Amino acid sequence: MIIIMSNKAADEQVSAVEEKLAQMGLSSNVSRGVQRIVIGAIGDEQAVDQEALEALHGVEKVVRVMKPYKIVARESHEKNTIVDVAGIPFGGNTVQVIAGPCSVETPAQMAASAEGVAAGGCRLMRGGAFKPRTSPYSFQGVGVDGLTMFREAASQHNLPIVTELMDVRMLDTFLEHNVDVIQIGTRNMQNFDLLKEVGRTQVPVILKRGMSATISEWLMSAEYIAAGGNHNIIFCERGVRTFETAYRNMLDVTAIPVLKRETHLPVIVDPSHAGGKAWMVPELSRAAVAAGADGLLVEMHPCPQDAWCDADQALSPTELSALMVEIGGIARVIGRDI
Repeated sequence: MIIIMSNKAADEQVSAVEEKLAQMGLSSNVSRGVQRIVIGAIGDEQAVDQEALEALHGVEKVVRVMKPYKIVARESHEKNTIVDVAGIPFGGNTVQVIAGPCSVETPAQMAASAEGVAAGGCRLMRGGAFKPRTSPYSFQGVGVDGLTMFREAASQHNLPIVTELMDVRMLDTFLEHNVDVIQIGTRNMQNFDLLKEVGRTQVPVILKRGMSATISEWLMSAEYIAAGGNHNIIFCERGVRTFETAYRNMLDVTAIPVLKRETHLPVIVDPSHAGGKAWMVPELSRAAVAAGADGLLVEMHPCPQDAWCDADQALSPTELSALMVEIGGIARVIGRDI
C-alpha cells in the first residue's frame, strides 16, 4: 500500500501518517519526489484502516498496490508520467531520439558528433566518458576530461547530455558537470548501492535492462531509485542475452507493451546494442516505435569506421538523418510525432 501526499504537504503531516501507520503495526518509507511525496506502508496491509489514513491532513490518495514494486507500478499512478529532461518531455506524444557516439574520444570528434545529432533533428546527445568493457584491456573511456569535452560540444547546439555512471564515487563529479540524464547500464542494473545514491538526486535516470533480467527484476531496480525520492526514471530495453550468435542481443519488443501495462514511467529502446550491427538499427528502431516506445537511444559517430568503441553498430550522420525520416513516418501513423 502507498499513501500519496499532496505536493504541498508539510513535514508534520507526513510525520502524522508515519505515526498512524506505526499504530497499525506497519513501518513506512517516505519517498520525496519533486512533484509528489509517496509513503510506502510496509507490513500486513490487512491491518490498515484505509479510511483513517485518507482522513489525515495532507493525504491525497491511499492506493493498495499488490505488486512488490509500489511507486513505479501503474496502479499507483494511472496516467503516464512525463519525465522532463531540460524541458524535453519523455513519455508524452513525442518520440524522443537520443543520439551520439558510444564513447567520448576527442574534442573534434565530439564537436562533429554534436553537429550530426542536431542536424539529424535529435533533441538529446549521448556519449560515454566512462565505459564498462568485458575485457580489462579494452578502451575504458577518457574519464572526467570526457565529461568536459561532452558538455562543451553539446552546449554549442543546446543539446542535453546523457552519459553512463558506473561508480557511486563519481556521482558528485557528474552533478558538478550538470549531466542532464544519468544512464545506469546493463551491468549495473542491480548495483543496489548505486541505485540508492542516484535515488537521492533528482537527475533523470535511464535504467537499462540487465543482460538476463526479468521484467520484475527490472521494475524492482527502478523501485530502488524511486524509493529514494527520484521518480524521474526512464526504462531502456537494450536486448537480452540468448543462445543465438547471429546477432549481439535479442531485442525484446514484447517488453515495451508489457512495461507500458505495468508502469506509468516512460520506456525507450536501444537498437544499437540490441543488434550490434549498424545495418540492423533502422529495422529495430522502426519496430520499437511501432510497438509504442517513447524514445530511442541510438549510436552515431561522425566517422564510424574510426570509432574507438563499438564501431560496427554506429550510424553515420547521413544514416541518422535518414532514420529520423523513417521513424517519423511510423510515429505519425500511430498518432505521435518526433
